[in-house]
Amino acid sequence: MIKRVEYAVTFTAPRTVELRAEEREVAPPGPEEALATTVVTLISPGTELGAFYRVARGPSVGGYAAVARVDEVGSAVAGFGPGDLVLCLGPHCSHQRFHRSEAVPLPSGLAPQTAVFARMMGVTMSTLTTTVARPPERVVVTGLGVVGNLGAQIFQSCGYRVTACDPLEDRRNLALACGVRDVRPAVPLDDASLRGRVALVLECSGHEQAVLDGCRIARKRGEVVLVGVPWEKRTNIAAHEIIHEVFHRYAVLRSGWEWEVPRQPTDFMAGSIFGNYAAALEWLAQGRVRVDGLYEVVAPRQCQEAYRNLDERRCRALTLLFDWTNCP
Repeated sequence: MIKRVEYAVTFTAPRTVELRAEEREVAPPGPEEALATTVVTLISPGTELGAFYRVARGPSVGGYAAVARVDEVGSAVAGFGPGDLVLCLGPHCSHQRFHRSEAVPLPSGLAPQTAVFARMMGVTMSTLTTTVARPPERVVVTGLGVVGNLGAQIFQSCGYRVTACDPLEDRRNLALACGVRDVRPAVPLDDASLRGRVALVLECSGHEQAVLDGCRIARKRGEVVLVGVPWEKRTNIAAHEIIHEVFHRYAVLRSGWEWEVPRQPTDFMAGSIFGNYAAALEWLAQGRVRVDGLYEVVAPRQCQEAYRNLDERRCRALTLLFDWTNCP
């Protein structure tokens, strides 16, 4: 048992966040555990702003995307060891402890700041695993935040014909810079080559109008998958408008719940969460999915300013990374 000071980005009240230090006793890793020092963590703007920053009622630590350098492993851990970089589902903390099955080693040469995006790629890769749409069918992605941008790149790289939509010009420009070929300000309902021909709508905005437009552009028996969280009511669209389109277009309107896919490979099930993360890391290493321009790097001690800037849309990038290498 050793003692050390650990740091965590902590939400303490609505729109209040601080870097807190706490001295802890750290037990050695269990046989199937590893201990690691965090290199970088990624802010998930939708979840962390909606579920933590704007509503926090007491001390809580957010975050679930981290790259860390392994310090010590248990006797049953294989596949990585001290000194290796791994992707894990870690929070915004200076140190990580995780089970051996819930960490994926980084490919050689892949920068931690790039690798951490594999966690966010996994959100839409669950839909890639479960959809009945197959390349080269048409896919429409609505909402080009982090998840939507990566989703558009993923599906395009797999051979789907992707149209990506967002009303914000800066987000459209980022998608174009990442190589997404067809980017538009709105769902192109007036485009005869698309309306009624889209096999899959990947709805990443959480906006009711995007759901309705998705139902209207989908082909008969096309899927409209709700990936984006509807944090608040944005319109006065009646449910009847959506169910009318679902009924008459035979659309499959379903959840984009990421965890529908099992965490680990399972008999008789297609794909897995951590299998998708491993593939995402390889695709990032190959340049198949690009993240240049999607993020800016800040120090954990700048956490209050970081979340405020994301909340008020003062950032030119889609998200922020915490660099823990010189914490505090």
